[in-house]
Formats: sequence, C-alpha cells, structure tokens
Amino acid sequence: MDYEELNYNSLSRQEQLQSSLAFPVLMRKVYLWMALAMVITGLTSYYVATSPALLEMIFTNSAVLWGLIIGELALVFGLSAAINKLSLPVATLMFVLYSVVNGATMSFIFLVYTSTSIVNVFLITAITFAVMAAYGYFTKKDLTSWGRMLFMALIGLIIASIVNIFLKSSGMNMVISYIGVLVFVGLTAYDSQKIKEMLMQAPDAGETMQKLALLGALSLYLDFINLFLYLLRILGSSRD
Repeated sequence: MDYEELNYNSLSRQEQLQSSLAFPVLMRKVYLWMALAMVITGLTSYYVATSPALLEMIFTNSAVLWGLIIGELALVFGLSAAINKLSLPVATLMFVLYSVVNGATMSFIFLVYTSTSIVNVFLITAITFAVMAAYGYFTKKDLTSWGRMLFMALIGLIIASIVNIFLKSSGMNMVISYIGVLVFVGLTAYDSQKIKEMLMQAPDAGETMQKLALLGALSLYLDFINLFLYLLRILGSSRD
C-alpha cells in the first residue's frame, strides 16, 4: 500500500481513531530516533578525534577512508531501498550503524576547526533546523513544489562539489557552502511537512509505519548533518 496516497476520509470511524492515536506516537519516534542518531554520531566523532591511532588508521589509509564512505552510502541506499523487506530491528540497527560510521568520517572537523566554533555552529544549526522544521510542520502552504526545485539544486550542488575537488577553488567552495545552506534549510521544511502528512495518514503504529517513521528520522538527520557541515565551512574558525 502507498501510505502517501491513503485517503484519511475513506477510513472507518474506528480506523480514523486508531490513525489519530498513532500519529503522535510515530512523530515522537521520528525525533527520538533522529536525536539518538545525533548523539551517537557526536560521541563517535569525538572518540575518534581523541584517539591518535584511529585518526591515523582512517585518515592516512585511503582504503579505510573510502571503505567508510562507501559503507555510508551502502547503508543509506540499502536502508531506503529495502525498508519494506527489512524487519524493524534490522532497519534500526542499520540506522545506528550508519550514525557510527558517519561519526567516524566526521571526526576530521575536530582537527580542522576549534572546539568553540564547532559548538557555536552546532547551536546555530540546531536553532535554524528547529525553526525550519516547525515551519514545515505548521505551515498551511503546500511545499511540494519546493521538493522538485530543491532536488534539482541538490544534484547541481553535488556536481559542483565534485568539480571543485579538481579545481580546488576556495571562492567556489564558499559559493557551494552558501548554496548548500539554502538547499538544506529548504529541505528541512519540506521533509518536515512530508513526514507529517505521511504519518497523519498512518492507519496504526505498527511495524510498517514505524519503519516509515525511521526513514523520516533518517531524512531529518541527513538534513541536520549537511546543514551543520555547510555552516561550519562558512562560520567555523580554523585551528591554523
């Protein structure tokens, strides 16, 4: 069943009651799973950054670093593509594992930026994210058109980032960072509304809908992480 197409008004009175009771449960799970992933990523990143042996293993061995990056991509795409075939415990384990691997690859920020600037940018990101997530949740405006534009902008952002790996242009890097902030600010609002609309139509809080809530948590987690990294490029203070 395509739950995004589910017509709430077509449900029976009992089903509507179950749906209304399921919605707050599922929304809480979205933000609890997202918060859990953020904590795991932060702790992992800090642990790796304070371990010279792990830092050397990851960042002086290209095979290990690329293995982690490929593993991240495999976990994200695998979780998204196979969510209907996975059990909830397995899907949750994959989400947690992704949070750990992402934390390991993000540990470089503690080597590049001062701890004070990392904390300050994190707080700025958290406030910005909360404001845009609230906007997406409460606005009556349909943000569907945002999704199409933001997806195209994201593709352009990825292409520009790949090109700049070879160009190594600091000016282009800054432009990409500003565009990245705008894209993920928009995606935060868009995903917030999309998740709300999807879960409002949930017939229950069973495993199937909890797995969709887990995917919602993954989307918001990715929005937050990318917004944080782009803001860090702009506002972060280098250790040099």
